[in-house]
Amino acid sequence: MTPASPPPTPEPDDPGPLLTAHAAIVLLAALLVGAIAGILTLLSTGTAAAALLAGMTGFGVSVPVLHKLIGR
Repeated sequence: MTPASPPPTPEPDDPGPLLTAHAAIVLLAALLVGAIAGILTLLSTGTAAAALLAGMTGFGVSVPVLHKLIGR
């Protein structure tokens, strides 16, 4: 006779939020930085491609910086 296996552990009912408050604040602040960089670049150069590149760069660079600056 084989020993009975323990019953499977049930899954938690609440899986938690999709984003934590810390991640949401960091991403929103980075979005603001990217938007400001893009708008200022658009106003100074007049080309949408340069503004998009500056905005995406501003967003991408500011995410890790803001993650370290904004404490949990």
